[in-house]
Amino acid sequence: MPIDPIRLSKIIQQTFCDVDHGVYIRRNWRFRGGKWYGGVATADCTGCNLRCIFCGPVLCMSKKRTKGNFKTPEEVVKILLSIARKGRYRYIRISGGEPTICIEHLFQVLECFMQHDADYIFILETNGILIGADKNIAERLSQYKNIHVRVSLKGTNSEEFETLTMADRKFFDMQITALKNLLDYEISFHPAVVASFTTDENIEKLIDNLGRIDPYLAQSLEVEYIVLYPHVVESLNKHNIVPTKAFTTNWTLIGAAEYIKTYRKTQ
Repeated sequence: MPIDPIRLSKIIQQTFCDVDHGVYIRRNWRFRGGKWYGGVATADCTGCNLRCIFCGPVLCMSKKRTKGNFKTPEEVVKILLSIARKGRYRYIRISGGEPTICIEHLFQVLECFMQHDADYIFILETNGILIGADKNIAERLSQYKNIHVRVSLKGTNSEEFETLTMADRKFFDMQITALKNLLDYEISFHPAVVASFTTDENIEKLIDNLGRIDPYLAQSLEVEYIVLYPHVVESLNKHNIVPTKAFTTNWTLIGAAEYIKTYRKTQ
């Protein structure tokens, strides 16, 4: 039976989030610097409301395998700024799990970020479902400067969404609603789409559909492909799914035939 991401968000919050005298804390399973966006300091939070078959952070999210330590918003920001300064990065971000779970923790992180240093750009990477479900989240995000939201669509349509995320296909539309909400509140953002399990034709259909909502959505769509880390390959093979396009760990883009030849030859 497909999962309900809204209901799952509430369950996740009970395990991976807490509050201590008004301070909202959340588990983070790692902090790191990296080349994305030309250089970014990243906090990978734990806990997600989807179960994407290609996603590594899902491995950290069962109650029996809870990883990471609780961090206050102040601690998260200090660690990120330290990494950014050492790496001379311009950007910091929260990624990994779904940052909009434990939403008050996120807003307290943003408050701390603004108090410390507004010269950096704060990137919020999200699947958008909770922003689509609650327009007030977009309204509150609009109050912060130097923030950019990246909404990662899980597939080009509802059928792909359900296959990839194990969530009910109707929640694909909630991702689209999130884009509309961010538009309404004039927040800096762009959509991305996981395109490793689709066709060029379906990508074009998505672009057309987004363009009907607003030309910006079509023009700014980022097409992304998964990276074939060992745990990703293991999960794909377990679910008997072959990507149409994916990056190897040395950043070579390969197709389905090469994937089968290289990664499923022993099966």
